[in-house]
Formats: sequence, structure tokens, C-alpha cells
Amino acid sequence: METAYIKTPLGIATIIGDENGVSEISVADQGEVLNEIPAVLQEAITQLNEYFEGKRTDFSFKLNPKGTDFQKKVWNALLDIPFGKTRTYLEQSKVLGDVKAIRAVASANGKNPLWIVVPCHRVIGSDGSLTGYAGGLWRKKWLLEHENPTPQQSLF
Repeated sequence: METAYIKTPLGIATIIGDENGVSEISVADQGEVLNEIPAVLQEAITQLNEYFEGKRTDFSFKLNPKGTDFQKKVWNALLDIPFGKTRTYLEQSKVLGDVKAIRAVASANGKNPLWIVVPCHRVIGSDGSLTGYAGGLWRKKWLLEHENPTPQQSLF
């Protein structure tokens, strides 16, 4: 496994992967950014930087997350939430075919190892509240605003 670090508006992102794909992307408040980027992670880093620059709305690099079959099913369903849109945990459970699995779906969302790329930040509470984000609610709010900025209203 190779590792790279990049500075983002939300902290230092750690990207881990190999020739089989990126298996983990996480963010921390601080850390060291190294200039050397392994070749197998270059495309992921390019695409993440484009996302933060507002030039990218989806990702095409190869993913290889580690998790249970259920977790992978939940994470795959997250990929269907369009850029700039949200879905509630209940809606996500319905998409997966079992409204009673809402807690299990929420738990799997919380274990998502691919920050931003698998957009668990797009899942919100039924009342519209920003709930349950491992990276911190301030990051979730930032990501949702980045993906769906409110246009400046005219006074006249």
C-alpha cells in the first residue's frame, strides 16, 4: 500500500491505495504534507484537487474499499446520490430495500473509508438536520455548501 497526503480546505487528507485502487481517504486537522506522490495515487490526488477547486463533480479513479458485503452495498448506494443533492437516512434505507435497516445503514455510512469520493456527507436526517458525520459536522456543512452554493440574492 502506498500513502500520500494533500492539503485541502478541510484539513490534511490521507490517501491510501495500490494498483488495485484507493482503499482509504480520510482527513485530519493537522499533519505533514509530503511532496512525493506515488504514481498509483496520482490520479486520485488530481481528481480530489479538482473537486476542491470546483472543477469536478464526480470521481473516476479506481476504488478498493475494505468492508463487509453489507457495508459495500451501502457505500455503492451512496455513489448514486447526485452531486449537489442530499438523501435522508430513511430514503437511503428504502433504496437498499429495507426501511427497518436504517440504523445499520447509518452505521455503515459512518464506517465509509472513502471520504468525499463515496459521498456519505450527502445523507442527512429526516428533518433536514446535518447528523452523523465522522469528519465533524462543520466539514459536512462545508461539503454540502461547496456542492450546492447558495447564489447571491439581488436586493433589487
